[in-house]
Amino acid sequence: MARLDRLGRLTDRDHLLLGWLAEHYVLSTGQIAAALFPSLRAARLRLAVLASLQAVTRFADVTTGSKQYLYTLGPLGAVLYPTQYNDPLRTDSRQPRTTVERTERIIGSRKLGHLLGTNQLFIDLYACTRTDPTARLARWWSEQHAIAVYGAVPTAATDGPGIRPDGHGIWQARGRQVGFFLEHDNGTEKLGTVVLKLEAYTRLVIGGGPRYPVLLRVPGRRREQHLLDALAGSRLAMPVATGVHDGHPAGPAWTLTHDPARRRCLHELPSEHGPDNPATNPHRYADGTASA
Repeated sequence: MARLDRLGRLTDRDHLLLGWLAEHYVLSTGQIAAALFPSLRAARLRLAVLASLQAVTRFADVTTGSKQYLYTLGPLGAVLYPTQYNDPLRTDSRQPRTTVERTERIIGSRKLGHLLGTNQLFIDLYACTRTDPTARLARWWSEQHAIAVYGAVPTAATDGPGIRPDGHGIWQARGRQVGFFLEHDNGTEKLGTVVLKLEAYTRLVIGGGPRYPVLLRVPGRRREQHLLDALAGSRLAMPVATGVHDGHPAGPAWTLTHDPARRRCLHELPSEHGPDNPATNPHRYADGTASA
């Protein structure tokens, strides 16, 4: 089938999915179904068509134990959505020559499970917008995208490495808009290492960046409590909230480290967009992205 014919068979929903795969590398069948389809069966049928059109490439998940298909960009998808986010481990590595090489890098990445876990939070938020008319995921950026934009924040007086969030988003619900940075923790790092990451966010705020909450999402309640204990009494430049993997991110899943008496919904967390400059204002970013 000619490329033009294949392009004509793609829907708006297909284009949305391909854009996600360009930036976020990989999604599972279940994640795609939850965000974009009325049922798992409908998702499987459409994904089979997209695979036959070479819009996506699918492979069996043999690393995380889910036993489902995982999807990356296929050759046609890469033509439509060329991306600089080609290697989940090293953004400065040589660009892959083919989509096959790109897929092989993703399959072989030690971050595969981490990528799926990070993407799950945003998938859950997007799925929520399908049933809540007040909700909107106004932004979903990958680690590399967030670094590329927030690396432009002035740092003359704040020497030190910049932020490396696993993801960045802006969530709207119940009339409030909350920007956030996600640190998805699988419990493999020492607590001290997790806490040290907050220093970069402090430098971002001091350098004129947004005062968005940092979400520390951990595997279980015990590790969450250890984090809360470690941060108790700390005076931080930005809000920090903990949560666990199985808590729905839109709901009352978040505990502010400076006020741990109750859990809050994501839209209830404090959030400030920061000074009006092209690198930090949510309405006019360096890449031209605008949020409502």
